[in-house]
Amino acid sequence: MSGVAVVGLGSMGAAVARSLLRTGHEVVVWNRNRPPVDELVSEGARAAADVADAFDTGVVLSLLADDAAVREVFLDSGVLDTTTAGAVHVNLSTISPALARLAAQRHAEHGVGYVSAPVFGRVAVAEAGQLNIVTAGDAHVVARIQPILDAISARTWPIGEDPAQANVVKIAGNLVIASAIQSLSESVSLAERAGVDAARLVEVLTSTIVPGPVYTSYGDLVVRRTYEPAGFTTVLGRKDVDLARAEASAHDLTLPVGDLLSTLLGDAIEAGRGRQDWASLAEIQRHRQTGS
Repeated sequence: MSGVAVVGLGSMGAAVARSLLRTGHEVVVWNRNRPPVDELVSEGARAAADVADAFDTGVVLSLLADDAAVREVFLDSGVLDTTTAGAVHVNLSTISPALARLAAQRHAEHGVGYVSAPVFGRVAVAEAGQLNIVTAGDAHVVARIQPILDAISARTWPIGEDPAQANVVKIAGNLVIASAIQSLSESVSLAERAGVDAARLVEVLTSTIVPGPVYTSYGDLVVRRTYEPAGFTTVLGRKDVDLARAEASAHDLTLPVGDLLSTLLGDAIEAGRGRQDWASLAEIQRHRQTGS
């Protein structure tokens, strides 16, 4: 199988690297701190000396936390100046559409392909190689890296050739997930205060009016109050909701529910739940009182 590098070895990046190893790819890994690199090397990956070394594979998948990290590692580091033309950067991170546009421009100036490919799916889904991936970029470049995406996904969803469009879809999707978590939190808190079995409530809801993995998985977390280890933190959740709000503002649009969700996620962060799963919105909701 072909060689591929993974840059950014948080829980999702490490899971993607393991999926690639499991499917027989030669995997090169790089991270800003060393322990995750050493763990994957023990499982068969090779450590890259730096990001430039990672690009020597020809294809780099990146999973970094936010715009600042992507800017630091790829745009401000000078790595594109030394990258061989024809290499491809596949950005699986959730970043702003504005940064995606800038990144695509900067990569093109150096003859490096750029594909936005943000993912839907938690860590367990990534480990199973069953992510849903939204892709946007030059069609020929997307076709070139499709076998790699097939190794880590259940399905890819092409959006078009403008990389920013994939990031719009991703932040719009995360806005829906945040809304679902808050709705579940309110429904569960209502049921609990009225003496109804919350687990039974979620079973009824997810078997009838809101079937699907989002309501099922987050409903389970809310009922069991399982927020650690976080599959996706409250801090990252608020970041993505705020990305959606910023993009909406750029198009002269308001997001009333998005504005409320940003405030509610901020409440959870202030309550010390920033590093917990964003399902911990439910704990804030459980303690709300009339007039609060």
